[in-house]
Amino acid sequence: MPEESAPTPTTPETTPEAATATATAAGPARSGARALGLGCLGCGGLVLVAVVALIVQLTWNSSTDFPRVAPQEMANRVLGHSQEAYDVMGFTRTVRPGVEKIGVSTENTLDAGYCYDGGLLGLEDKTVDGAYRMSHDWALDHVPASQAVPGLRRLHRRLRDEGWEVSSYREGGKGKDWSLYVQRDGGDERMSFTWFPDREYFLGVSAGPCAYDPGWTDGEDPYHPDSAADSVTPPALGPGRR
Repeated sequence: MPEESAPTPTTPETTPEAATATATAAGPARSGARALGLGCLGCGGLVLVAVVALIVQLTWNSSTDFPRVAPQEMANRVLGHSQEAYDVMGFTRTVRPGVEKIGVSTENTLDAGYCYDGGLLGLEDKTVDGAYRMSHDWALDHVPASQAVPGLRRLHRRLRDEGWEVSSYREGGKGKDWSLYVQRDGGDERMSFTWFPDREYFLGVSAGPCAYDPGWTDGEDPYHPDSAADSVTPPALGPGRR
């Protein structure tokens, strides 16, 4: 059978009067569409302004407005926190500056790390030239449970009463590590303490807030925080040395 095709409808002839009426009716529709389009452009502009404002706010919040503090002053600050913790723990030995074997021997050292600007939208965290964060690491070996357990409990209560925020506190129980982490001023200052019962080893760390090194000038070679720590030496850590 031959293939059949559907009949094609015929279009009536358009008169001049009908064309004029169609154009007249389309005029208001075009005007309305144009107004709607301009209105959408206005909405897009408002959205763009809001996004830019948000970006500016987030950028502004990534603060690098650190004070200028000499490394020695910042070292004294973190050493003071460590000395207080040492006294509350009830330790009576004297810990000389330095360390022979990290994680095994006694330790009394200063270190400094980089500070970061927070990054735009938190996507890129850059170091801040000339800024450092001082920290003090100290440790004691041969610390028995009879000294570490009551000492950490006292330290936990003391720091909490002094306004430190306790980020984490864990009483490890038999054979497990004990730990205490505290902070204040939004985390600018931090301390951590860990006792390892299997090794009878106690470790403490005190970190201060970020500060600009007065000895560094903008435009110099890239800044290395180690220079801040190398410029100071901790005193001996011992009972009642504050």
